Amino acid sequence: MICYLALGSNLKRPERQIRTAIQAVARLPKTRLLKKAGFYKSLAWGRKVQPSFCNTVVQVKTQLSPFVLLQKCQQIEKRFGRIRRIRWGSRTLDIDILIFGSIDSQHPELQIPHPRLLERDFMFLPLLEIAPDLCLPNGSKVSDSIAKYPIRTCFTSK
Repeated sequence: MICYLALGSNLKRPERQIRTAIQAVARLPKTRLLKKAGFYKSLAWGRKVQPSFCNTVVQVKTQLSPFVLLQKCQQIEKRFGRIRRIRWGSRTLDIDILIFGSIDSQHPELQIPHPRLLERDFMFLPLLEIAPDLCLPNGSKVSDSIAKYPIRTCFTSK
């Protein structure tokens, strides 16, 4: 199954955190890294008094189920020092499943597509870089859906 993961960090050399996390994702069982977007810098979302974030999106092919992939991503976050105390707080690493094939799930622990994907330019800009014609499970194109949201994120590097 093709899926897209968003990675973000704003602590402890964020670009390095993300580069190393991408390698960890690529080493997951039954998972292969296909594409990765460049890095995008964004202001903090939610709690605004914190360092800016570095963000990217990767495309992977996996045979893992969505819930097993979520569990594996949370294990990677934990290895990188992620502590879940404050919602929208600073973090060494955040990995979110944005889209998982054509799955549309509203499970309390895992909503796919990510419920705020189209509101967060730091998610949809790198996603569009690597998958410009991507459609959501409901058939709408991501590129057609984002026009109503402001752009606050800027591209930084490959």
